[in-house]
Amino acid sequence: MAQNSKFISGVVPPAVRSGPAWWFVFQQSKLLVYQEPSPVSHPCLVDLGELGLAALSEHYLGRLDGRPCYAAEIAEGTNPPAGMIFEGLRRLYGSLDEDLFWIAARAVQIVDWHRTNRFCGRCGVPLNMKNTERAKECPQCGLLYFPRLAPAIIVLVQRGDQLLLARSRHFMEGMYSVLAGFVEPGESLEEAVAREVREEVGIEVKDVHYFASQPWPFPHSLMIGFTATYAGGEISLNDDEIENASWFKVDNLPRIPGKISIARKLIDWFIEKQLKGRDKPSER
Repeated sequence: MAQNSKFISGVVPPAVRSGPAWWFVFQQSKLLVYQEPSPVSHPCLVDLGELGLAALSEHYLGRLDGRPCYAAEIAEGTNPPAGMIFEGLRRLYGSLDEDLFWIAARAVQIVDWHRTNRFCGRCGVPLNMKNTERAKECPQCGLLYFPRLAPAIIVLVQRGDQLLLARSRHFMEGMYSVLAGFVEPGESLEEAVAREVREEVGIEVKDVHYFASQPWPFPHSLMIGFTATYAGGEISLNDDEIENASWFKVDNLPRIPGKISIARKLIDWFIEKQLKGRDKPSER
């Protein structure tokens, strides 16, 4: 969020729609935005009908600086209104207001959850939305369904003035990043850090410390960032997805992730720390 902006999450919508609201309208995972001006702008209106669109579902998200926010899904094949396009969220980062981008990231997960969780997995009965919390309930057996969230750790491993970066086979050409992986059932976050590093590159770590977290809507993860210190072992690629891994100094970094990701925030933190260390006067 921007420094002076405040988003308050909510489930119960206002009783009356009396003023403009932010609308996050999705066709599958693509968001409806105005093409012009640049940077792109976002629909702010009382009702979605003003755009001539009919929603398959609507979901109240909360308020941004007192203004209501809604997510909506429209049918595949629906043409966007004149002057508007459907665009993937990744492409919109940096061109859409950052506050609106991260609310859109929240909205797409709620829309996807609603679309893909319509029937009870235990008895097959259509689910009902709950009015007081973000959940669905089976009217027959009472089983509750909450939006899916997959916790994943992401860790920057440091060894002196070097950091560990790895290249996945799925990355863009030349791209390297810090290590990451999903948390397994019954596992603490710190245990997940040690296991993922060991499994992927064969080394041990210590001094695992929390850094920050980031919702990651591609499709429904929560990235929990850590820093850790090298404790022993040699790099050994034990994961089929890892193509290469190596230690890098800040002066010879490969291509790294963009500003959208917590991976980049971890790397930037390490770079800043190293540069500050160089600026310190040497002891005589």
